[in-house]
Amino acid sequence: MGQIILDDMEFYAFHGCMAEEQIIGGKFLVTVSINTDTSEAEKTDILSKTINYQEVYALTKKEMEKKSKLLEHVASRIAIAVKNRFSNISKIGVKVTKLNPPVGGKMAGVSIYFEKTF
Repeated sequence: MGQIILDDMEFYAFHGCMAEEQIIGGKFLVTVSINTDTSEAEKTDILSKTINYQEVYALTKKEMEKKSKLLEHVASRIAIAVKNRFSNISKIGVKVTKLNPPVGGKMAGVSIYFEKTF
């Protein structure tokens, strides 16, 4: 068993409940962690025997391009898209962080962490 982690992928996106956030947008970080059986890839050194992280990035990017009000919605969509592409996932975690959220004070970011076991 192994874990593939795509750390802090950076996107400019239009997520948030405030109308301005859906127009102006902001920076987001996304981390996706995937638990999968890596034994075949370990033995064969063949990409098709594991999770292709370039495809995971592309799926994440596609979901980040869709406007949403809630980070929970975004994280869930990313997890579902990745699981639908790679059936050999036993567990997936998705962390979405909105940098500098409009909360009326200084804050580095706010995050949602979504995890699903299969």
